[in-house]
Amino acid sequence: MNMIVKTNVKLNLGLSVLRKRADGFHDIETLFVPCFDFGDTLEIITGDDYSHTSAALFAKYGRTDGHFGSSALRQTRQLTSPATGKFCERHDLLTVSPADGKPFNQQKASVGEHVEPTKLDESANDDKKVAALSERVTSSEDGRLVQGISEDGKLMITIAREEGVDWNPLKDLCAKAYGVLAQDFDLPPVKIFLEKKAPVGAGLGGGSADAAFTLKALNELCGLGLDDQRLSEYAARLGSDCAFFMFNKPMFGSGRGEILKPYEIDLSEYEVKVLIPEGVAVSTAEAYKGIVPRESRFGRLSDQSGECHFGRLSDRPCRQVSSAIEPSVDSAGLADLKTVLELPVTEWKGSLVNDFEATVFKAHPELAAIKQSLYDSGAVYASMSGSGSALFALYKK
Repeated sequence: MNMIVKTNVKLNLGLSVLRKRADGFHDIETLFVPCFDFGDTLEIITGDDYSHTSAALFAKYGRTDGHFGSSALRQTRQLTSPATGKFCERHDLLTVSPADGKPFNQQKASVGEHVEPTKLDESANDDKKVAALSERVTSSEDGRLVQGISEDGKLMITIAREEGVDWNPLKDLCAKAYGVLAQDFDLPPVKIFLEKKAPVGAGLGGGSADAAFTLKALNELCGLGLDDQRLSEYAARLGSDCAFFMFNKPMFGSGRGEILKPYEIDLSEYEVKVLIPEGVAVSTAEAYKGIVPRESRFGRLSDQSGECHFGRLSDRPCRQVSSAIEPSVDSAGLADLKTVLELPVTEWKGSLVNDFEATVFKAHPELAAIKQSLYDSGAVYASMSGSGSALFALYKK
């Protein structure tokens, strides 16, 4: 069985870093809203069913001479689809160990021979273990296509990106999503094909979205029967904003971002423009470096009614802060985020703040200049999303 899905990204309307916790994480508050301007293509195949798989990644990113870099072979053959009786192409990627030239994992070779994965010697020292694991990751010569195979041979993940893939696919959040479910369920062999189109290191949560959609797809394909609450619990283990993508609607986030509460907001009168600065990627760790958290909040923010912990939605309606209430102010002298969100959008400028801008703009002053240019072009509100580097602006239609 297979499934192909299109993912999306998110924007943050305001982001307050409240305090650093004893576990090393930070408590934050933010309003997550979905954005469908960017997204990735994710294909997941369970078992050995290749009858409907798209081999577009290999055709687009791989070499056409039958070689995948110097350490893998791509095999293409025609199979008859049992469903339609029509011919379709099957693309198997056979990873080859550089040491002995023998394939150490994969589905069935073209001659029908099953290739067993290389076993990792647990008695080996760390250097040998690393070397053995590294043999399970292969890359095209130009680095635009990478593939990793899990130690037990049950997971194969292939990632393609026009700008190149500079991370280990087995450490990608999609692979980790498979891993957290595999801890509790006997999952079948799975192949994941991911074409990255969403910007990386832009504060849009593209990787978290991929992980969330992987959880959803595996839940359906494998018949796990998990509801949104359980899926969100798994998602929260993968990333602070991952659970948001289980709902894909405006959600007020607190805690690390995994405590979610539905929030009603109408931006239909505004056009949203998202800018991705070329050549600027900001890691979350970089954004937190030098951040000064808001040390205290007023008691009204501790009201937990209607919130969602790890995706547990309350049946009670979302309660918003009345604009008639005097705005509460935190220790930094900034208005409470919920109170600011109640203001007209035309009054958000200077009040709806992303705390990460203070540190990120200092390291990347060009981002501050871009934000100002958005205001100069007529935006009623502009901000950085998440930890950056993406910026967005709202324009009156």
